[in-house]
Amino acid sequence: MVDIFRRSEAVPEIVDEALEVFPDLGTIWMQIGVQHPVAAAKAEAKGVAVIQNRCPKIEFQRLFN
Repeated sequence: MVDIFRRSEAVPEIVDEALEVFPDLGTIWMQIGVQHPVAAAKAEAKGVAVIQNRCPKIEFQRLFN
């Protein structure tokens, strides 16, 4: 999993690098306030699950409580 804590405008470069460096990447997670539909679509087209504008801590608590 790649977790992105950068501004939305930095996402395309991070996604491109992650796709190149991690050929078996399963998930890209963008933190609250971070989203980039074009970069997300590129990753999804390669079979990577993309989560945007969510916090893992909040989601895990919501799912497991």
